[in-house]
Amino acid sequence: MSHGGFGGGGGGGGFGASFRKDASVKDHRIAKGTTRRVARYAKPYTGQIAAFLGINVISSLLVVATPLLLQRIIDDGVANQDTRLVIILAAMVAVVAIVEAVLGLVQRWFSSRIGEGLIYNLRTDVFDHVQRQSIAFFTRTQTGSLVTRLNTDVIGAQQAFTSTLSALVSNVVTLTAVLITMLALSWQITLISLAVVPLILLPARRVGRRLAGLRRQSMGYNAEMGSMMTERFNVAGALLVKLFGSPEREHTEFASRAEAVRNIGVKQAMSNRIFFTSLGAMASIATALVYGVGGVLAIREALTVGTLVAFAGLLGRLYGPVTALSNVQVDIMTALVSFERVFEVLDLEPMVKDAPDARLLPEGPIGIGMDDVTFTYPTGADVSLLTLESPSNDREGTTPAKAGEEGVLTKDFGQSTLPKATLKDVTFEVPAGQMVALVGPSGAGKSTITSLITRLYDANEGEVSVGDVDVRELTAESLRGAIGVVTQDSHLFHATIRQNLSYARPDATTEEMWSALDDAQIGTFVRRLPEGLDTVVGDRGHRLSGGEKQRIAIARVLLRGPRIVILDEATAHLDSESEAAVQRALDTAMEGRTSLVIAHRLSTVRAADRIVVLEAGRVVEQGTHAELLALGGLYAELHRTQFAE
Repeated sequence: MSHGGFGGGGGGGGFGASFRKDASVKDHRIAKGTTRRVARYAKPYTGQIAAFLGINVISSLLVVATPLLLQRIIDDGVANQDTRLVIILAAMVAVVAIVEAVLGLVQRWFSSRIGEGLIYNLRTDVFDHVQRQSIAFFTRTQTGSLVTRLNTDVIGAQQAFTSTLSALVSNVVTLTAVLITMLALSWQITLISLAVVPLILLPARRVGRRLAGLRRQSMGYNAEMGSMMTERFNVAGALLVKLFGSPEREHTEFASRAEAVRNIGVKQAMSNRIFFTSLGAMASIATALVYGVGGVLAIREALTVGTLVAFAGLLGRLYGPVTALSNVQVDIMTALVSFERVFEVLDLEPMVKDAPDARLLPEGPIGIGMDDVTFTYPTGADVSLLTLESPSNDREGTTPAKAGEEGVLTKDFGQSTLPKATLKDVTFEVPAGQMVALVGPSGAGKSTITSLITRLYDANEGEVSVGDVDVRELTAESLRGAIGVVTQDSHLFHATIRQNLSYARPDATTEEMWSALDDAQIGTFVRRLPEGLDTVVGDRGHRLSGGEKQRIAIARVLLRGPRIVILDEATAHLDSESEAAVQRALDTAMEGRTSLVIAHRLSTVRAADRIVVLEAGRVVEQGTHAELLALGGLYAELHRTQFAE
């Protein structure tokens, strides 16, 4: 590690790093207990951190070794024409340089071991915790903001140990050692050197604030440009642009965002250059003063030439630590804020979680029941964080706060001013092995019922049961392992058909996959593909047609072998030919299983053992197709409207 030059900062990072951080964080109030939790994360690395800091101290003390050896070379060796002493001292300078280099490598090893270990622990903890969040969390959270917590903030937290802590220790030790050495050599020149410090710190503080402001603007502009690229480069966004956009309009919009990034980049580059040029000029003035005053003292024999050379060497090691320590509060607060933002996610309690005494779902055929169930979708304050819903709050340094003022997220992801019950006193039963259909107008609460059965949400009142057991008493793994769901837009990962199928059952054999594909009426199609099971389906499965994607999703359900099948508008967006193929696959999937089917096309639910009709969150009718037609109520009206069309 080199300590030479004005920017040297002992064993820590250069002082310029402080000015790349947002100085506004020093006024932020850190949540109580944050430092204690940071210490807990550091505990597994206590020995390594101690060794790392010890090496930092040794490396920082070596800062004064080279200037003092140079002094002895000139005063004792050259002045006395002692060739042997000059050679020995020069060799010692080389040894010090080698030792510093070796210590730098060892520091880097400890730094990477500690840093990467902390990153691993924090990332896995956040990832695991986010995975346990309810689906409501994901409907409100912006993916980009969440990924930032796993990347930028985790790395910022890691730097608390590998950068901030080591820089603090090394800069304090370096500054102390340099000042003591300089005072021992000449207190007069030391005072002159210190007199220049305000001339360095004042512009550093002013320009530092400007750089922090430019950095905030740059983050905002880059986020906007990145957001546009993310939206346009995924398949759905690209398709929308192709159908409704124009190349000229897209170019103009992107160019304006890219131009803002370019312009702020130029401002940052020039501010940095002006900043470091000014500091370099101040350092040169300080050096000139030392040589001027020291040269006069040397002529008057009040100071040796070797001492003057040593002072010049020490000078470059004085101002770096001084400037860095003047911003140490910003450095420490920046690291703590990063930790706090990570802890903010870890402290968000999952809305739906297993009870301490949760049990496994009973074996054998199982039915579904809902008894006086009332449900209202949760508010943002219950499930999310404001800083995860709006990236602008992150950019502008807004104090993290929970979101609760923005209204209630409904099934269709809309906002309403006041909480409104989606389901009210819903009661019905799906006996084991039977097929029950849910019908009703859009927004009646059909999909909400499936979300409660799969326990994506918990009912506010009443009981949802599977296998005659309240779902809140079951483990989520055993409950969801017994249920297969096919939605109107089944999601496939950007992976191969084999990987998408094995996601439902990792231990499935190739033969079992082909059997499931055949049962889903898609096996012949997959066999015709050049790469067969190893064909990549593309982002969200967009390389496949809607019917092909749905049938692969059904094959995934069949491979899992669930005891309950839930179909949520599984054929809603398909053409007649694809619908017929998918319906055959669905008939196979439902055979011998308890089935709950949501469909707007009433022709697909005629054969249901029972039909439950919903309106405005309430069950208004129940019965067979014939019974409901004879009743002449809502179902009969819906049937008449559809078939009249």
